[in-house]
Amino acid sequence: MVPIGLCSVVALALFMQRLISLRLSKVAPRQVCVEMLELARQGRWPDALTLCKKYDLPICRVLEVAFERVGSSRRELKEVTVEVGRREVVGLERYAEAIGVIAAITPLLGLLGTVLGMIQTFDVIQIQGMGEISGLAGGISQALITTFTGLSVGIPALIGHRYLLSRVDTMSMAMEEVTSKVLDIVSAESE
Repeated sequence: MVPIGLCSVVALALFMQRLISLRLSKVAPRQVCVEMLELARQGRWPDALTLCKKYDLPICRVLEVAFERVGSSRRELKEVTVEVGRREVVGLERYAEAIGVIAAITPLLGLLGTVLGMIQTFDVIQIQGMGEISGLAGGISQALITTFTGLSVGIPALIGHRYLLSRVDTMSMAMEEVTSKVLDIVSAESE
């Protein structure tokens, strides 16, 4: 029960941290994206680059490499932005896998408790025989409680894991959309 309890605390803490971090305002704020697109449309590359360096945001780090390479072909720009974008997505996915591991192991820990409870039950049967029901109840109770606890932690952790991955996908798509628009503008400049 102690490992399952620790897993639940860790999963909840990681989920809350990721929930706070995976907001559009922390990844690709609308106002910053609109401002960067406008600077790009006006051809104000140094200003766009300064704006990217001003904010410590994933979208800014992706677009910074595009603004540094104004004049490059779209293919080259796409390669470098995709590379940086992948690194940023890995950062967004941080700790989600840990929650997935907790979702996988807590039911197994519950099963382990079930097995221990059944072993205790059979030990009682071996020592006291089948006549003493109260002795059997403790082991069976332990088995059921640990199974229930493992599942009650594992199921929400799995749901949280899947939700966080879907948020990462949403953030990734938002960054990709803005990056694509900027690449269209920057690569048109080089033609």
